[in-house]
Order: sequence, then C-alpha cells, then structure tokens
Amino acid sequence: MGQAAKDTILTPALCRAARGLLDWTQQQLSDASSVSRSTIRDFEGARHGMHKSTAAQLRRTFEDAGVIFTSIEGCGPGLCSAASTPSSPTHEAV
Repeated sequence: MGQAAKDTILTPALCRAARGLLDWTQQQLSDASSVSRSTIRDFEGARHGMHKSTAAQLRRTFEDAGVIFTSIEGCGPGLCSAASTPSSPTHEAV
C-alpha cells in the first residue's frame, strides 16, 4: 500500500463502501468500532466532518475485518477485500 492510501484516512464514500464490502449496517460498524451510530450516520451523510482519531479508529476496525485501503494513481482512493486475491474470480474492488 502506497503512502497516498495512508494519507487518506477515511472519506464518507470510503466508509459507506467499506461497510458495503463487509455487508455491515451502521449499527454493526458502531458496535465493532465503539463509535456512535449517529456519528457514523452524520459523517457518511456529509453532515459534518470527523476527528482524525475517530476516522483512524473506524479505518482500523475495517482493516481488522479484512478491508484493504488502496490508492490508484489517476483513479484515487479505493478498497478491496483481503479475503480475495487479484487472480481470484471473486476479487472485489470498490
């Protein structure tokens, strides 16, 4: 993973995509991360920003669950499942 992927801690779109990849609800993410559901809801809905430490906590939760954050030059940030490999037909990238 390149430095650019680490620079992008978490965006609302990446948060929604990571939840989708894991098939998690906002409540499941809240339970796994100890971040309130209302904070997650407001962040994903772009109602307000999030402290860097809270975003890092959510990202760690996603990574612990098998989400890999990446950045592709010319395309920007993205994510994929650690359970998949690029040669696997079930490889999912968002």
